[in-house]
Amino acid sequence: MAVETGPTTSWRNWAGTEAAVATEVVRPRDLDELSTAVADARRTVRARGSGHSFTAVGAAHDRAIDLSAWTGVVSADPDTDLVTVRSGTTLHALNAELDRLGRAMTNLGDIDAQTIAGAISTGTHGTGTKFGGISTQVAAFDLVLADGSVVSCSPDERPDLFAAGRVGLGAFGVLSTVTLRTEPSFVLHAEERPEPIDDVLAALDDNCANNDHFEFYWFPYGRNALTKRNNRLPAGTRPEPLSRTRQFVEYQLMENLAFGAVCRVGRAVRPLVRPLNRLSAALLSARAYSDVSHRVFVTNRNVRFVESEYAVPRESLPEVLGELRRRVPRLAHPVMFPVEIRVAAGDDIWLSTAYERDSAYIAIHQYVGMPYQEYFALFESIANAVGGRPHWGKMHSLDAEVLRERYPRFDDFTALRAELDPAGKFLNPYLSRVLGA
Repeated sequence: MAVETGPTTSWRNWAGTEAAVATEVVRPRDLDELSTAVADARRTVRARGSGHSFTAVGAAHDRAIDLSAWTGVVSADPDTDLVTVRSGTTLHALNAELDRLGRAMTNLGDIDAQTIAGAISTGTHGTGTKFGGISTQVAAFDLVLADGSVVSCSPDERPDLFAAGRVGLGAFGVLSTVTLRTEPSFVLHAEERPEPIDDVLAALDDNCANNDHFEFYWFPYGRNALTKRNNRLPAGTRPEPLSRTRQFVEYQLMENLAFGAVCRVGRAVRPLVRPLNRLSAALLSARAYSDVSHRVFVTNRNVRFVESEYAVPRESLPEVLGELRRRVPRLAHPVMFPVEIRVAAGDDIWLSTAYERDSAYIAIHQYVGMPYQEYFALFESIANAVGGRPHWGKMHSLDAEVLRERYPRFDDFTALRAELDPAGKFLNPYLSRVLGA
């Protein structure tokens, strides 16, 4: 097991919003080395994922565990549809491996850079009124505790730890393996098109109910929203993806290169942001295609941004969006990026943002290097007024005093954390703030 010190200990997340320097970095190659890395940590220890959280949830200030050598599928059971994977495996690699096995995740978000451990620990989710977040697809997991021992958690083994640890923030230990419920590979039909935002909001309930996966992007200064409807096709359907040329033009050229150029112009000349935002909304094009599920769910994003996201009660979505539409145009600093709106089913995971309520997710973004504090504070105040719960991997200012009011099992979570890790080996400043530890 290699222990590294010096320049390799520095860390910065994808968005550049958080940075930390660890005392040392350990890169375990097997379970024994992972257990030893945790047990021998003299002070605090945190596992590093891909750095795609916008918060410092993954920041390590003493010992950092790099899981990049602890990856891959451990087993796949065709009789139970269960697939066990090592915790450092990225969703991108997992989707490719499941594809080779003829399997698929039931639902995914639109980013696949995260490790499976990071995705479930922070509550990563997709969209669809009948579907929960990625953590709801977890059937079991193995966890390395503070003393280096390994415990197995499932609905039958350590059920409380299973209920808490599926969105565990890394507060209980380091995930070793995750067992997922998968299903046979399936094809999604995707229909994406611009629609007037007023029409989208008027038909929101029908769109959410009548599509497997519905979401839309609202451009704050434009009249159009980009709607996305993804629906399952019957087993055996042959995919009909966009041509390679159309994929390059639509996704690489327009959504990354051209949009990135527009953002850079807006950052340099702020008065142009509003007309450029309206232009982006006006130039949206329609497209329809079908492909293997993960190729439809996931979008390649190269334009960097900062993000905040809140889950609000599903019935509160019109109120929250109405306030945003009314107040965002009054901001002193204009907004370059669109707002993303998704929905998800409630679940029973203690610190899941969808705990015991069907939820709507509203994600706001700003291009890197542009002022965002006023915008994010406004959004947070609107979401807080309806009991919103911040995504654990997205920017927010809440602490344990406020979060305790939002989660009925918050005190159970923190009590279990204190029982399993009384010395606070797995804490960092972010966890100390949000958990009050």
